[in-house]
Amino acid sequence: MYATATGQLVARRVRARTARSRETLIGVAMASPAVVLLVVFFLVPVLLAFGLAFTNARLISPRPARFVGVDNFITLFGDSVFWASLRNTAYFAVVVVPVQAGLALILALLVNAKVRGTNFFRTVYFAPVVTSMVVISLLWRFIYQPDGLLNHLLSAVSFGHWQGTDWLNNPDTAMPAIMVMSIWQAVGFHMIVWLAGLQTIPRDLYEAAALDGASGWKTFANITWPGLRATRTFILITITIAAFSLFTQISVMTQGGPLDRTTTVVFMAVRTGYEQQSTGYAAAISLVFFVLVLTVSGVQRFLTRDKD
Repeated sequence: MYATATGQLVARRVRARTARSRETLIGVAMASPAVVLLVVFFLVPVLLAFGLAFTNARLISPRPARFVGVDNFITLFGDSVFWASLRNTAYFAVVVVPVQAGLALILALLVNAKVRGTNFFRTVYFAPVVTSMVVISLLWRFIYQPDGLLNHLLSAVSFGHWQGTDWLNNPDTAMPAIMVMSIWQAVGFHMIVWLAGLQTIPRDLYEAAALDGASGWKTFANITWPGLRATRTFILITITIAAFSLFTQISVMTQGGPLDRTTTVVFMAVRTGYEQQSTGYAAAISLVFFVLVLTVSGVQRFLTRDKD
């Protein structure tokens, strides 16, 4: 009797071990494509960029790459174009991050209201997000032309007293014009993220606040905003990374001009690596950019952490 019970126990353990091994193999098989893609398209490029940053490698050159130590970084930190691109990138991020996040939150609050037609407005606000950035940049480049739609509207509204300007070729208006277009294009995506966060807040809290006679602002400050803690952390980090990665709009609309007033760090790295074919120097720019974004994201995550 004892031997039979022992044999059944051993058999159950063997079957459980076999089931766990089978589940492990299935998990590895399902995760392996993602791991391979991550290694090929992220880990390998990062390691290559790190290695190239300390060489004088060129995109097309009969001479092999040579180790130059930190010469690329010394040249970079003495390059006035790099500091200009860093200022432009910071300027873009400082304006776009709060404005885009705040506008997206306002739109989310509006479409979250229980009124008719909200699905229509969700679609309208989200439509630019699913449109190619290249297409949108081309469209807005035509809008910003001296004889474009924007100047025609300004002339009509001002009864011909203000003819507008050449928005993308004016050093004072080029970057603000790109900011407006970028906010318009991406605000719908973050509106959806805010909306998802709003719908996770229990409705009982709002009902209790209404019974207590709380005003709309007190309800927002004490229920809505604290309930969006995780959502706002995600949105701030994603908008910041996207702002620092500004490239497509610059490449299509201004090519970094006028007078490098719209040159960004990413655009400078791409132009250096492909147009000037200095891949070692471009890798150094990319490495500095990576450290910069990682630092800013880390600071944001620290400032928005849970303090309970």
